[in-house]
Amino acid sequence: MGNQFKTLALLAALSGLLIAISYWVIGGTNGLMIGIGLAAVTNLFSWYQSDKIALAVYRAQPVNESQAPGLYRMVQRLSQRAQIPMPGVYIVPSQTANAFATGRDPEHAAVAVTEGILNILPEDELEAVIAHELSHIINRDTLTQAVAATVAGAISFLAQMVSYSLWFGGAGSRDNDRGGNPLGILLTVVLAPLAATVIQLAISRTREFSADAGSARLTGNPRALARALQRLETSARQLPLDANPAFEPLLIINPISGKFLGNLFSSHPSTEARVAQLLKLEQQIQTNTY
Repeated sequence: MGNQFKTLALLAALSGLLIAISYWVIGGTNGLMIGIGLAAVTNLFSWYQSDKIALAVYRAQPVNESQAPGLYRMVQRLSQRAQIPMPGVYIVPSQTANAFATGRDPEHAAVAVTEGILNILPEDELEAVIAHELSHIINRDTLTQAVAATVAGAISFLAQMVSYSLWFGGAGSRDNDRGGNPLGILLTVVLAPLAATVIQLAISRTREFSADAGSARLTGNPRALARALQRLETSARQLPLDANPAFEPLLIINPISGKFLGNLFSSHPSTEARVAQLLKLEQQIQTNTY
């Protein structure tokens, strides 16, 4: 419940930031209404199109049981165990080892894995990774991340448009309620995309521990996911997955994000912290207190 409240608060902060930018830059009532409209449109767009966009960004290709029997049956078995509809199964044509889930709800979801992860993970570790992604679907994290990515993108786009207006002699639109504030506009251009990115990444970090715990419950084998995360981190450092940064939080691991300012700009908790939490869960399961 604490993570859910924190996630909702962060999403509200993102939408509020988008509305505030429109109010301060465009000005007054018109700016406020434009901001509210942008927030509504971006959230609605994310709701219906997020899965298609994410799969296209990573060039994921759908597969059926005859094309990838082991992977397909693993997803099918875990979905039945989790009591959710079978999601679409996709493979990303990349030798980087990674995975992600997307979709607005369990009825409209997909799980994608790279060719690389299929090559390096043993069956129990791959099962733990798939269970992690299914947990994201169960928790509706896939929708949350899509909305966060789209709203953050809208904020960055609006700030970029304002910067263009400054370069070409404008200072932002204004109406009868208020005039433009050049200093405020400049700060908006610089700070708004940064703030949006920080909030988006914070949302991602709040969801990873929950999905790790969900994987542990679904498989009954927390150590398998711990081993998989360590293996994936090593592999991804050697061969990172090249994609749009807005969708990096969808991945199960993104070790390329640095530790600058205490992981402020990291889309994931540290692998060490995640492994430590999984090992604690293993102890709880073994003593029948989890």
